[in-house]
Amino acid sequence: MNIEQKVIEWRHHIHQHPEFGTQEHETAAFVASKLEEFGIEVHTGIGGTGVVGILKCGDSERSIGLRADMDALHIHEENTFDYASVNEGAMHACGHDGHTAMLLAAAHELAQTKNFDGTVYFIFQPDEERGTGAKAMIADGLFTRWKIDGVYAMHNLPGIEAGHFVTRPHSVMASESSFEIEVLATGGHAAMPHMGTDPIVVGAQIVTAIQTIVSRNLSAIDETAVISVTEFATNGTVNVIPTKVTITGDTRSFTDGALHKIEKALERVVAGQCMSAGVDYTYKFNNSFLSTINTPDETAYAVRAAQTVVGEDKVNGSCQPFTISEDFSFMLREAPGCYILVGNGAGCGCGSVALHKPTYDFNDNILLSGLRYWQTLVEQCLAK
Repeated sequence: MNIEQKVIEWRHHIHQHPEFGTQEHETAAFVASKLEEFGIEVHTGIGGTGVVGILKCGDSERSIGLRADMDALHIHEENTFDYASVNEGAMHACGHDGHTAMLLAAAHELAQTKNFDGTVYFIFQPDEERGTGAKAMIADGLFTRWKIDGVYAMHNLPGIEAGHFVTRPHSVMASESSFEIEVLATGGHAAMPHMGTDPIVVGAQIVTAIQTIVSRNLSAIDETAVISVTEFATNGTVNVIPTKVTITGDTRSFTDGALHKIEKALERVVAGQCMSAGVDYTYKFNNSFLSTINTPDETAYAVRAAQTVVGEDKVNGSCQPFTISEDFSFMLREAPGCYILVGNGAGCGCGSVALHKPTYDFNDNILLSGLRYWQTLVEQCLAK
């Protein structure tokens, strides 16, 4: 069986047995067994269920880290092919099965050819979807136990032609944060609002005022962001003015500076509106993902490797940033690196179903391009 057949077989096996974040025990065991089979040094239990494979060749002290994510989503799969999920309510609807298979295949090929001088760290990460896996591996010493000069990751993306690569230096993906605001009032009878305080009116004013944060607090040139109010709930009823309004929402931004401005501006808006109306409030702001910031040199290496594999016409090294988020952002705070996206398919063809859909499937036709990208990146960055 050649490597193209093997990587498809591995991908289908992982797809059929999806596991949620922090629970990737079978997936991690599968990965570890394959790495050991290839003759690669294996470390398990990193950050919970994370796996790190280490392959050394030559005597250079240079190193590179390659990361793939392993977790699945809480989605019931609607596909009917023979490798569909056998775990009820769990599905690889984001392509992490393909990412893991491609990195395994690259490890296999690099262990065979050893056409590099230095050390490769194959990083198989748990729990990307909830944003805790990268932080857990970092806390468990990923960048202190081992010397990783640069770290790279790859993700598929429907809507881009299959096998085409896109990335950019600097911010390629946004941070993701959520907020929860509680407006606390005395409430009262709907027929006698003057007898109490009304959190609905204050809440509505807060929602309106939030719309000015991006336009009046952030630079229109280099602090692009979006703030979305996604829920407005009360404990009132048809003839009762509530005592509480809860407002929740989501924010995305591309720089740490913009993120901090949004966090402070949100509370300032809430405090001002509530003080004006004589009501109390609570405010919570939680950052789940930082912005994914590629470093220029490492982005150039990634672009060169992709061009070597698929040709210059199929690589865009200056794409527009995406407002989706990725916990690889935390690894990029520890070491320079690059996050690149590979097209899963466009139009109505194979691989074009959007991520996180119950009919999504990773496109097997891009597996070979992905593994060759990883192999080429190593061979170029750690050239003999």
